[in-house]
Amino acid sequence: MKRFKSINRQISGFTILEVIVAMAILATAGVAVVQSASVHINNQTRLQQHMFAGWVASNRLNELLIEKKWPVEKGKKGEMELAGQEWFWQQKVLKTAFGEDLVAVKIEVFSDANYENYITEQITYLSKP
Repeated sequence: MKRFKSINRQISGFTILEVIVAMAILATAGVAVVQSASVHINNQTRLQQHMFAGWVASNRLNELLIEKKWPVEKGKKGEMELAGQEWFWQQKVLKTAFGEDLVAVKIEVFSDANYENYITEQITYLSKP
């Protein structure tokens, strides 16, 4: 009669607990990557909007320098198209410590016609010609 030896084989592999822990770690990392990409896209759009609004303000200030009108009109509002979008600006004239011959002109830029969604502003100084 032959005797059969029992062979003890150790099966190596991952337990279900180890697999669940690994999947939880990967899921957390995946959520972090998606959230990071979303924040990056939102910031890029905001920076682009801020840059274009700055160009609108700069263009308006350059128009004032070219016009050489005195006195500078207070509270003037307008719109400008740039990069396929309508931008709305308003200009404010501020007094300076140097009297009435030198004023500060501030251009505020908005993305809506109600002048509620403020984006940026730029200031320059104009003197009486």
